[in-house]
Amino acid sequence: MALPPEPSASTSAADSTADSTARDSSLWPDTARLRGAGASSHFEASRFDPLYERKARERWRLATQFDLCRPALGLRVLMFIQLAVALAALPLAQGLWDAATRAVTMAFAALAAGLVWVPSVCALRPHLARRTAAGREAALAALGALAAVVGWAMIAMFGLAPVLPAAVAGSALGGAAMALLIWRWLGLRAAAAQPVEASARLAELQSRIRPHFLFNALNTALALVQVDPRRAESVLEDLSELFRVALAETGAAVTLDEEIDLAQRYLAIEQLRFGERLQVVWDLDPAAARAPVPPLVLQPLVENAVRHGIEPSVRGGRIQVRTHVSRGMAEVTVTNTLPDEPGRHGSGIALANVAERLRLLHDVAASLRTGVEDGHYRASIVVPL
Repeated sequence: MALPPEPSASTSAADSTADSTARDSSLWPDTARLRGAGASSHFEASRFDPLYERKARERWRLATQFDLCRPALGLRVLMFIQLAVALAALPLAQGLWDAATRAVTMAFAALAAGLVWVPSVCALRPHLARRTAAGREAALAALGALAAVVGWAMIAMFGLAPVLPAAVAGSALGGAAMALLIWRWLGLRAAAAQPVEASARLAELQSRIRPHFLFNALNTALALVQVDPRRAESVLEDLSELFRVALAETGAAVTLDEEIDLAQRYLAIEQLRFGERLQVVWDLDPAAARAPVPPLVLQPLVENAVRHGIEPSVRGGRIQVRTHVSRGMAEVTVTNTLPDEPGRHGSGIALANVAERLRLLHDVAASLRTGVEDGHYRASIVVPL
């Protein structure tokens, strides 16, 4: 019996291509395909990549050291410089009046030097950030020496300090040493804060992607697959974006506008689950969109609003998210109705995490306020623009 002829390589390749095309068009709708030629370019580096994590920690630590440019920390540095220089002059004093005179004079010189050094470091921040650690310290020491000479020259103009080469050289060396001391202190401060920030990120991640929310979102998508495939796809896209942001290394800060987008995706999923029981109102001020906030800092607030305000209530409730700008500060407020019968009280970990991460990013310039007002629970975040 004659065997049928084997298909040629070209015929097999053509059939394979046709079959692949048929499967692609039937299984993957256009809206679900990865955009662009290289699919891998859309998978961001995960925080579970050790090398990426190490580089991210280094970037975070350098950014934390440059918190020197924030008004609250910059003021502390200036006060430290004045106090340190004034105290250094006391051993040379001859009597109480001379000690007081020297302290005031040196504090004035130190203030002048600090007002030169701190703004210079902040202005040169992009250039300094690109240098190696040794090059950065050398540049900071040179700026410190120059600032100290400027401060010494100011008191010398009033005849309060000798204009001698040795005195000028000594002030330059002292300024360089003080600059390096402050920079090293900022590095130790960043190293001490980093474990707190890392644990806060982990706690945030665990509290944000709670298993029951994942299961509810997937079950909602499954229920919609047969009756409304487009809405099912929308649910999965929103869920994918939430997980992408949670697992990707986004850096120390994002914009408030990005946080609002994630909160809208989260509440869109919950609205499908709760239906008419959940009403959401958005009152957004475009001027607040660029305010820097920690990643995933708004989502815990809307999640708490759903979990403690809407879920326990048979009638459901209302959530309002409002942003506005006042006096150079951006405020975002999440307000939710309360159920007739109070539900279980939360542990407070999520709110404590939000407050800690705001402190790490903005120091005392940011705040978190929570409480019940007029029968509604209100959580409000205030950050500088």
